[in-house]
Amino acid sequence: MKFDGRTIDLEPLEQCHAADLLRAGARPEIWRFMPIRGFTSVAGVERWIDRALEAASSGREAPFAIVDRASGAAIGSTRLLDIRPHERALEIGWTWLAPSHQRTAVNTEAKYLLLRHAFEERLVLRVAFYTDAQNGRSRAALVRLGAVYEGTLRLHRARSINRYERDSAAYSIIAPEWPSIKSRLESKLRRPPLAKLNFG
Repeated sequence: MKFDGRTIDLEPLEQCHAADLLRAGARPEIWRFMPIRGFTSVAGVERWIDRALEAASSGREAPFAIVDRASGAAIGSTRLLDIRPHERALEIGWTWLAPSHQRTAVNTEAKYLLLRHAFEERLVLRVAFYTDAQNGRSRAALVRLGAVYEGTLRLHRARSINRYERDSAAYSIIAPEWPSIKSRLESKLRRPPLAKLNFG
């Protein structure tokens, strides 16, 4: 499934995106709050994509490349996680962007496209977001999106590689909130695009 937006498209993540994602993910600061240290080669990106597609094969995840419509280049990635159809719930996460597209409308539009799909096509009741409790920029972006802070989960995420451990700040949007959030996001996204504003 592909989602067409105004300035970006969300395309199912594939190996054809690897070279673009290597360029998009070149800056180390992108990965400060992520469970990997970044990419150093196309082969490394391809391995990361393989792992994402393996997770997707179970139906529990759906990874996407964020593609800039003007250039046709992949400028980051995002995905649906912990998809639980019987509980009508899922998570949006693993979102990262090239620095050139941070603090623009891109993150807002990517979240909007996934939220619209979640609430209007999958008919979920709840969308969760978890971010590193120390990641102030991500937390502020979630608040601007309309997500509600639910608390901090201690040592919520850990991986044996890279000695990665974190407390997670938990946020959510629930189905009754979606119509008003949708209206506000659509109004915001209709504005003339301005770089480096407070979109998140």
